[in-house]
Amino acid sequence: MGRWWSPASAAVEPRSVQLLLLGVALVAASFYAGTLFGSSASPALVLPPSRPRSPDSFSAKVADVPMFTNRVSRKYRAKPVAVPDHGVDVCPLEYNEYVPCHDAAYIRSLKNLDRSRHEDLESICPPREKRLFCLVPPPNDYKIPIRWPTSRDYVWRSNVNHSHLAEVKGGQNWVHEKGKLWWFPGGGTHFKHGASEYIERLGNMTTNSTGDLRSAGVVQVLDVGCGVASFSAYLLPLDIQTMSFAPKDGHENQIQFALERGIGAMISVLATKQLPYPESSFEMVHCSRCRVDWHENDGILLKEVDRLLRPNGYFVYSAPPAYRKDKDFPVIWEKLVNITTTMCWKLIAKHVQTAIWVKPEDESCRQKKADMKLLNICESNDNVSPSWKIPLMNCVKLNKDKSNIQKLPSRSDRLSFYFKSLEMIGVAPERFEKNNQFWKNQVHKYWSFLGVEKTSIRNVMDMNANYGGFAAALSSDPVWIMNIVPHTMPNTLPVIYDRGFLGSYHDWCEPFSTYPRSYDLLHAFHLFSHYKGRKEDCLLEDIMLEMDRIIRPQGFVIIRDENHTLSRIIDLAPKFLWDVTVHMLENEESRTDQVLFCRKKFWAIV
Repeated sequence: MGRWWSPASAAVEPRSVQLLLLGVALVAASFYAGTLFGSSASPALVLPPSRPRSPDSFSAKVADVPMFTNRVSRKYRAKPVAVPDHGVDVCPLEYNEYVPCHDAAYIRSLKNLDRSRHEDLESICPPREKRLFCLVPPPNDYKIPIRWPTSRDYVWRSNVNHSHLAEVKGGQNWVHEKGKLWWFPGGGTHFKHGASEYIERLGNMTTNSTGDLRSAGVVQVLDVGCGVASFSAYLLPLDIQTMSFAPKDGHENQIQFALERGIGAMISVLATKQLPYPESSFEMVHCSRCRVDWHENDGILLKEVDRLLRPNGYFVYSAPPAYRKDKDFPVIWEKLVNITTTMCWKLIAKHVQTAIWVKPEDESCRQKKADMKLLNICESNDNVSPSWKIPLMNCVKLNKDKSNIQKLPSRSDRLSFYFKSLEMIGVAPERFEKNNQFWKNQVHKYWSFLGVEKTSIRNVMDMNANYGGFAAALSSDPVWIMNIVPHTMPNTLPVIYDRGFLGSYHDWCEPFSTYPRSYDLLHAFHLFSHYKGRKEDCLLEDIMLEMDRIIRPQGFVIIRDENHTLSRIIDLAPKFLWDVTVHMLENEESRTDQVLFCRKKFWAIV
């Protein structure tokens, strides 16, 4: 198996391309260079040639290159699901970037979509019989990703082999080609001279030049149309967490670039449905040339921003209508001002191509606008139902019950803080503290069982996150965590955001909106048992297939569940080309459970 690249392994100064390429050559021996995918009439799966590596609990113990029996074939999901003895078939190479619910060919076939509102860019899952049921292969010459923090600036070209963004955004410093690497200099359409200077400017604008975004109270940011997520990357030194999203559109693979860099991101779009995040979750929503028509449809998209912002939260808008006077931009700006004024947002700064509004904490202005029939107030006061595939609402919600509004501490103090959102779902302080301590102990044992350096894992997903205890236990490690709360589970995602973490609602009967090979580690705590008993189109095999799609080669899957479920997974794992070891760990009831530690093999098609 290949080694990960330590930042010390190579010089990566942008001013010295020669040293950079020399560093690449020196570390090349630590990687699987990838086996070329040929057009043989009888393709087979193999592990790339063995390389020296550090021993761990998953070390290969074979001298020869293993040959697998899985067949290369485009297979679709059938009823009943039957995994053949030779293993799950492998999709042909052209499907190496397959994202099931963002399949352009399938979506083009649909006739009833509102394309004027970009409904075609939303997650639209094909019926099961039109969904592939085969293992998504890695691309030609795939390499184990470069370690964080070096990956912020450099990734392997062969892992995201698309040049479109470098060609069309080169002058804006999104991404540049550097030999076998992509280089991300930290630029963007409205901050081509660097995200750091832009972030400093936003801090000055929000604090009257007295502080930065952190002192302005910003802990969590939603970055709309994030590009390659350099804005998010350069907020991390301020300990500001960013949920970055962009559609799978003409700016091909921007989210794939972000994830390859080790920056939290997902495929999504503001179109016809609410975003899969709780209300009042972000202190800032950011749009830098995000190509969203905020002024259209009576400002319904701005009302979705209002739903997501906390009281006194900022909306940052960096786009031509804020500063250019040609064409239709003055008309757009006037509409934006009218909509935001009606919502009682206050324009606090407008400078150097950027405008910033603040959402009010006092609801008296909005109530007055509603009494004048200028503003629609959402009738529902439902704080329990998750935002999952809910149509956008052309209204704003008033926080009439001031007792439910809690001033949150700094992010560093939020990990163990008892929030009102916990009280509202019936979680007592003692139970919350016990859960936190449990996950601290479990994560310590996880690391010892994995047997790898902590820097070898960056992108982590907790597939059933509950209160976010797993994420809290990893908070001092060099990882970011996507916390998923299934929409059919108790709505704990507001707690996770209150704790300073990020996450999304999801239904694991569907594929997740991300590219293949997005994560280094998946954690599935009683996930399969939750979906047990669902319809025939939502089986254990379906969830395992999706996990295989989004985990990286040599990535880990940790599964804790009922014993009979674990037995089935142990039987199926070799057919998915997973290695499995079993460890015994104490559960929250002080009983001993089996826990599966699975590792995806690094294989290629020849």
